[in-house]
Amino acid sequence: MKRTLATIAAALALTTTSIAGSLEDVKSAGTLRIGTEGTYAPFTFHDASNALVGFDVEIGREVAERLGVEAEFVEGKWDGLIAGLAADRYDAVINQVGITEERQARFDFSQPYIVSKAVLIVKEDNNEIDSFGDLSGKRAAQSLTSNYGKLAEGAGASLVGTEGFEQSIQLVLTGRADATINDNLSYLDFKKQKPDAPVKIVATQEEASASGIIVQKGNPELVAAIDRALDEIKADGTYAAISEKYFGADVSR
Repeated sequence: MKRTLATIAAALALTTTSIAGSLEDVKSAGTLRIGTEGTYAPFTFHDASNALVGFDVEIGREVAERLGVEAEFVEGKWDGLIAGLAADRYDAVINQVGITEERQARFDFSQPYIVSKAVLIVKEDNNEIDSFGDLSGKRAAQSLTSNYGKLAEGAGASLVGTEGFEQSIQLVLTGRADATINDNLSYLDFKKQKPDAPVKIVATQEEASASGIIVQKGNPELVAAIDRALDEIKADGTYAAISEKYFGADVSR
């Protein structure tokens, strides 16, 4: 029995002192390993020269620099990103990971570094729809299984199925749908690329969805260091410059 208890105690000691992906590990390695998708513009994607770029990529580089280390990006499919964090393939994931209670139970999050809100988008000359309530009896272009689709349906709209934001906007522009509900970040990116597109936002949902930098559970020192880095880039104007570059607006709140 004594040997069993001693073995358990030793195992617990090892667990509490050897958390993978800790700030100490990051500093010792000289790199912050960042899991990211690499296929999700404008957040993390490859440009014409095949360089990894995007809003999340630049935020990751700035955070790493303020930690005094290099950013090392490890690309992977969305479905495996968080599992890869649990398997210690990287120290953090920066890929628009929404802060939810379910994820917070298993991992630690930084403070929110970007927020998005559901917006109601119509053609510029549409004068019939001014609020979510005006969708009753109208056609909304939506991904049928998305939360936005459920929101439109709940407002009384009939759904026109699409495969994503771009197709939804095209259906609105061609008159095959009266409106679409989508997130404001996708809209800002679209208007940044196509400022003359004749669409407008007529309503915004008050409730915002926040994303944070996610790390392995039990890393308060790393979370605190990342939070300090985020505070610094917001205070010195770096965040505003990155935000303006990709969205033409402040997306921190």
